[in-house]
Amino acid sequence: MKKGVTITILIFIAIVFFGALYYLYAKNQESPVVFETDKTEVKTIIKNTIATGNIVPDEEVLIKPNISGIIETVYIKAGQTIKAGDLIAKIKVVANVSNLSSTQNQVQTAKINLDNQEKLFQRQKTLFDKGVISANDFDAAQVAYKQAKQNYAASKQGYDIVKTGTTSGLGNYANTLIRSTVNGMVLDVPVKVGNQVIESNNFNEGTTIASVADVGRMIFVGKIDESEVGKIKVNLPIEITVGAIENKKFDAVLTDIAPKGKTENGAIQFEIKASLLNRDDTFIRAGLSANASIILERADKVMAIKEALIQFDTKTQKPFVEIETTKQKFVRKDLVLGVSDGIYVEIKSGLKASDKIKVWNQGLKTEEPKP
Repeated sequence: MKKGVTITILIFIAIVFFGALYYLYAKNQESPVVFETDKTEVKTIIKNTIATGNIVPDEEVLIKPNISGIIETVYIKAGQTIKAGDLIAKIKVVANVSNLSSTQNQVQTAKINLDNQEKLFQRQKTLFDKGVISANDFDAAQVAYKQAKQNYAASKQGYDIVKTGTTSGLGNYANTLIRSTVNGMVLDVPVKVGNQVIESNNFNEGTTIASVADVGRMIFVGKIDESEVGKIKVNLPIEITVGAIENKKFDAVLTDIAPKGKTENGAIQFEIKASLLNRDDTFIRAGLSANASIILERADKVMAIKEALIQFDTKTQKPFVEIETTKQKFVRKDLVLGVSDGIYVEIKSGLKASDKIKVWNQGLKTEEPKP
């Protein structure tokens, strides 16, 4: 019995021993891990944030009438360049019955008063010629007669204005002729012949007959999320990309950041404005959608490496890389980093151009050099 137990134990020990020998042999047959290396590059690194919006004129003027009526003639069309004072439209006045009746009664009343003052004036003149009354009494009668004549003329003009929108003697001030107040391009003519328009006054903004703007002064108006607004400031450079204009970017500068955000689709958005610079001869239509790349930081032609090559110390969280000294032998090098765009990061110190950097993350593929 004891002899069988001993034999079993010896067999078990032999199996374990030979198993260990096989494991060590197989381990020695595995290929050692070979780390790839990468190198530094010279890059222009731009850290930016994106805002979406539209290209609009810096100043857009809405031309409105100062009298209500019906459009009789339109003299312009969208896309036409006009100057201040050019005719835009002509309005046919539709008289208000109540106002027309009131002014007509005023004319009749003024005529009655004029006839009465004329009789008094003629009577006083006769008496003055006979020396019956003094010069002061005659002058008073003459002044009253002239005032009555003036009131009658004014009431007739008021009646004409209510009835037709103008009257004799107003010349270029006739408000049935709508003229441009600025130089620029006509962006839109929202009315047609026969449309009724409402005058602009203290109680109503009035009907827009045309919108005119200087298309040589265009700006970008967009929205930026609250998470990004703290990173930007006025006068930052911007690159504008217009969706309808391919392969072209426009330089701009940030001019305005809204002090108050608005809730849109559950997120707080802040309005920003940027003035376009150096547009060349490119014609940009008002209202085109655009993206603004706001440049937060920029480093031109600096030494850079891929961010995936960087490791961080578990205790200090300071960045470092491992560089190759001899074949598959690496040493640690601490780094001072600069601008990062999320793919490449600027190396301010810690590396030389000739250093071979360990690709510790084997999932990172080294780009093939371009021919």
